[in-house]
Amino acid sequence: MSVTDALATEQNHGPRADAHGDDRPVVIQIRGMNKWYGSYHALHDIDLDVRQGERIILCGPSGSGKSTLIRCINQLEQIEQGSIHIHGADVTRQDKPAQVALRDVGMVFQHFNLFPHMTVLDNCTLAPMSVKGMSRRQAEESARERLEKVGMAHLTGQFPTQLSGGQQQRVAIARTLCMDPKIILFDEPTAALDPEMVKEVLDVMVRLANTGITMLCVTHEMGFARQMAERVLFLDQGVILEDTPPQDFFAAPRTERARAFLKQIL
Repeated sequence: MSVTDALATEQNHGPRADAHGDDRPVVIQIRGMNKWYGSYHALHDIDLDVRQGERIILCGPSGSGKSTLIRCINQLEQIEQGSIHIHGADVTRQDKPAQVALRDVGMVFQHFNLFPHMTVLDNCTLAPMSVKGMSRRQAEESARERLEKVGMAHLTGQFPTQLSGGQQQRVAIARTLCMDPKIILFDEPTAALDPEMVKEVLDVMVRLANTGITMLCVTHEMGFARQMAERVLFLDQGVILEDTPPQDFFAAPRTERARAFLKQIL
């Protein structure tokens, strides 16, 4: 059985990740979250609980607020109203408890954001040494282990410009893992890749999802969403219109807007 098949089997027969009967602790709690860009109201009264180990896909049309939502979680964007708690700390306060909580949150971006003048290994060791105070030996040992997990251990001496887009994104995932996050946010991690490189990144993400880490992923890859997600959040115009298991979302979406969206992309 492949990793993908194993994950799909677990998803279909394992515990449902809805709010009913799921006793996993809540690691992210959002209440009354509103975000504006000037007069543009990007997110409307978002309420969301994310439980430990959940795999959540955020989907919807362009401009619906998906990326803004996850960027607010890790404070790359500041909200105007509401609260965001991670491990019980309100991260919008930007105090010491917020800083500690945010260290448990990693993020993988659409455009990799690797340092072009640094090797693969150095890209992965920089943050553990500068933020966590690890020695170079410890950081390199950790980095090689994470690079092995994403199939990039043989290219530690290469520079990003020498790698394909898929390879660069796998390095970016390894770099995030080097900080030992408990939660990883993915912002359209395959959107900048050529079609033939998408699968290698998605396969890494499937393996990662199977480790029990909490994952929130913005993506238009609906086949991946079917395989990986425990919950699908469908957003439109800054509102979460649907929050449901993937089998329900793809078979019988509740809203006309979601039905129209799926008809266009499937």
